[in-house]
Parts: sequence; C-alpha cells; structure tokens
Amino acid sequence: MIMTPPLESLVEAPAVMRRRRQARWVGRAVVFFSCVLLLDGLFGDRGLTSTLKARQDLRAAAESLERLKHENGALRDEARRLQEDPAAVEAVARRELGLIRPGEILVVVKDLK
Repeated sequence: MIMTPPLESLVEAPAVMRRRRQARWVGRAVVFFSCVLLLDGLFGDRGLTSTLKARQDLRAAAESLERLKHENGALRDEARRLQEDPAAVEAVARRELGLIRPGEILVVVKDLK
C-alpha cells in the first residue's frame, strides 16, 4: 500500500514558503532600520559624537569663564586701589612711566652679558 500525503499538506506548502519569505524579508528590514537608527544615534546631529564634543566645549567655556572672573576681580581691585590709594598711583607711575620724585637720583643698572 502506497501512502500519499494528504491533499491539504500539498496546498499548505507554498503558503508556508511564502510566510517564511515574508518573515525573512521583515527580519532583514528590521535589521536594516536598526542599523540606520544606531548610526544616526552615533553620528547624527544630536548623536553621541556631537554630544561629547558639546560637553568638551562646555567644559572649556566654563574654565575660560572662571579664569575671566578671576581676572575681572583682580582688575576691579586694582582700579579701586588706584582710585583710593595715592601710594598705588605712585607705584604705577614709577614702574610704568619711569617717573621719580624731585630730588631723587635715577640709577639704571644694566646686565653685563
């Protein structure tokens, strides 16, 4: 006796193959779009590399701001001293302008190199 497969299994075979092809295609599409999203997340406008660069720029700007605040404070103190302290004005005049008081003798010492 020869057994033949049921007629239903012969009809389902192309349907199963079609579903497998569709599943394979869907799987490949999911992998492709996942790769696109991953690359966009790493290298896009708001990606990881841009975020790291922005953090580095922020850190440099914060350091620069802190340095400028200290410099501003020092200049503010110097301006206050120059307005209130005559000795500070005299020291700047002597140092930067080379001025002397009447009766003083200016001695310039040069290196013998």
